[in-house]
Amino acid sequence: MSGPLAVIGSGMIGSAVARLAVAAGMDVVVSNSRGPGTLAGLVAELGPRARAATPAEAARAADLVVAAIPLHVYGRLPAEALAGRTVLDTANYYPERDGRLAELETGELTSSALAQRHLAGSRVVKAFNTITPHQLGALARPAGAPDRSALPIAGDDAASAEAAGLLDRLGFDAVRVGPLAESWRIEPGTPAYIRPYLGDIPALDVADFLAWTYRTPGLAVPAEQVRKLVAAAVRQAAGEARLPSAS
Repeated sequence: MSGPLAVIGSGMIGSAVARLAVAAGMDVVVSNSRGPGTLAGLVAELGPRARAATPAEAARAADLVVAAIPLHVYGRLPAEALAGRTVLDTANYYPERDGRLAELETGELTSSALAQRHLAGSRVVKAFNTITPHQLGALARPAGAPDRSALPIAGDDAASAEAAGLLDRLGFDAVRVGPLAESWRIEPGTPAYIRPYLGDIPALDVADFLAWTYRTPGLAVPAEQVRKLVAAAVRQAAGEARLPSAS
């Protein structure tokens, strides 16, 4: 990709993606629901390659957009501004945060398919949802590094190719899961979700879990291992088996 990367959402995952993008020499447009003025600290940290905008402005500034927002606010994504863009959806379904969503509970849709329905004019790819924020930054490696990790993605061929290109530039190999309908294979509770990048996880509440991840360097997970983990996934009722929220 030659243009800037847009990031909608300035939480832990969105900020981690923005940091990796700037480190890779990319221009980044960051945004959140609270307005550009609240992003002064993040923009100052990121440096001259970054600027703040509203979500709609960020969407119009880039062809590739990372949507790093909680699932329950997916309806706030600016669908008109995102039309024609490839949108990388990082959200996971956590019923305790998002409320019970019948279409996900019954398996009628995956969470990313729900986002795709809202973003009818966009190409949605599930990405960055299986790794915690600190490990996303800590495990990034140059292409060809022996300890390079891979991340799974799900979406149509053209959009997934764009997503894979971004992952490669940020420091990860990409493993294609299949179309968006197959993104259940990398949802919470599946073998590829979070645990491989962390190892044994202590029983902690969400806040303590996140603090623990920042003290943990993480484990390299190569592409072949990710493929095996994805293949081993068994579909279950959405929202049942899970680990503490990381996004």
